[in-house]
Amino acid sequence: MPAAGVLVRERTAADLPALVDILARQQPLSQYPFRWPLPFPAEEFIARDGERAAWVAEVAGRVAGHVSVTGIAGNTDHDELITAWTDATGATRDQLGCLSALFADVDVRGRGVGRALMDVAEGWIVDHGLYPVLDVVPVGAPMALYAQRGWRVVGEARPPWLPDAEPPMQAMVLDRPG
Repeated sequence: MPAAGVLVRERTAADLPALVDILARQQPLSQYPFRWPLPFPAEEFIARDGERAAWVAEVAGRVAGHVSVTGIAGNTDHDELITAWTDATGATRDQLGCLSALFADVDVRGRGVGRALMDVAEGWIVDHGLYPVLDVVPVGAPMALYAQRGWRVVGEARPPWLPDAEPPMQAMVLDRPG
């Protein structure tokens, strides 16, 4: 059940301009995405290739956050992460659902927007018989929130764009119930 005053609905193309603005405003505080400015249009970071589903959160009728679920079956960009996920879950690439592009407006911090978005995305992944996975650079990231929700680190990787002075990207899984 979403937090009081938070409505989660499917994302539409009309939401993208507001989401780009939210992403840009929250980035200095969250350091997400880690690379900023992005080397490609922010719309492509939000609405990704391989996307299976996407949602926005609204607060008081205004777009306030985003999350999506992507597939990784054809993805070869993050082989170290994929190997960690498949080893930890016993699943194949096509059985993984990656929680992606999770962010919320700085104006609604602490109101349950991130939790509401994660509830919907995690539920969708499990309901579709997939194994929930995500990757995160643990700098300014909500690692405590992930841990509270049962996500666990199963591996790490150092993509070429990540500076050596930064901690490695973490591969995380959420064990499915039952």
